[in-house]
Amino acid sequence: MDIETIFGNLPTLETERLILRKITVEDVEDMFSYGSNEEVSKYVTWDTHKTISDTKEFVDFVLTRYENNQVAPWGIVYKENGKLIGTIDFISWQVKDNSAEIGYVISQDYWGKGITTEAAHEVIKFGFHHMDLVRVQARCFVENIGSSRVMEKIGMSYEGILRKTAFIKGKHRDLKMYSILREEFSYMHKQKVESANIL
Repeated sequence: MDIETIFGNLPTLETERLILRKITVEDVEDMFSYGSNEEVSKYVTWDTHKTISDTKEFVDFVLTRYENNQVAPWGIVYKENGKLIGTIDFISWQVKDNSAEIGYVISQDYWGKGITTEAAHEVIKFGFHHMDLVRVQARCFVENIGSSRVMEKIGMSYEGILRKTAFIKGKHRDLKMYSILREEFSYMHKQKVESANIL
């Protein structure tokens, strides 16, 4: 499986509460509403969106990546109100190593509801089932407790701290590293199914 095959026509994914789909120009206002929030942008690599033009520029960048069959994000849409409330993607994919890294951001209005965990689980499942991945990893700022909890809830193992591994927003940052392997994800999924059947 190669990048062009998957991302040349990014599939729509669905969970109980969410639709994960391609971003469109109609999403600019929804995206600006969370991208302009400094609490949301505090722990990501990109700067707070100061104007709607910043958001339009990002959306244009994503649309270009779709057109060029490159790795690009899913928009996270909350079914209940149809709003775009965040994005999630494989920020890198090492095809030869069968390994990828996920990243995500979500509106502060939806923090603490298990929504990021729900989206991440679906994307990881897609990676293992359709991208022939053996490993999925994720990194976060050491102080980003919320993101750490998401990684733990989706079954990732904490591997340690990568010291001053990335230069982000003017300084070298320590990042926590988490990962999950295909066999671990399969086992976890099997346990959930068996538990549901018992109930």
